Amino acid sequence: MRNRFERVRRKPCRSGVYIAALMAVSLLTSLGAEKLKVTVDLSKIPPASRQTGITYAQDIKPIFDKSCVRCHGEHKPKGHLRLDSLEAVFKGSEDGKVIVSWNGAGSVLVQNIAHVGDPDDYMPPPKNKAGIAPLTPQQIGLVRAWIDQGAQ
Repeated sequence: MRNRFERVRRKPCRSGVYIAALMAVSLLTSLGAEKLKVTVDLSKIPPASRQTGITYAQDIKPIFDKSCVRCHGEHKPKGHLRLDSLEAVFKGSEDGKVIVSWNGAGSVLVQNIAHVGDPDDYMPPPKNKAGIAPLTPQQIGLVRAWIDQGAQ
């Protein structure tokens, strides 16, 4: 029998641990929901091509077909971004518009294919499973010029 001066050993309270873990997950989730804006150095984007009369169907779609449509095509497009049609490009992704007509350097699409800004958004991703090489400066310049010319 215990007397009143004897301490009773208690098992540790696990509810405190669960509450702390829940608070940590909540904090991390809220931080992840607001992605930090990364400053983009526009001077690192290749210059726009001097080619005129650039169209999606003739000039841009072949680039996208080779380097982008495998992940951003009709079936399960990553980030809900499809690049397999002009209408889909204008629709954008789950995060919004990816091109700003008449502003190639300011378009998220150009920034991502030029690998400037947030490395998590580089397209195609470095060391991707499909082995897709980054776009060349000439290809990036052509996409930039297409957008600068109104993305027709």
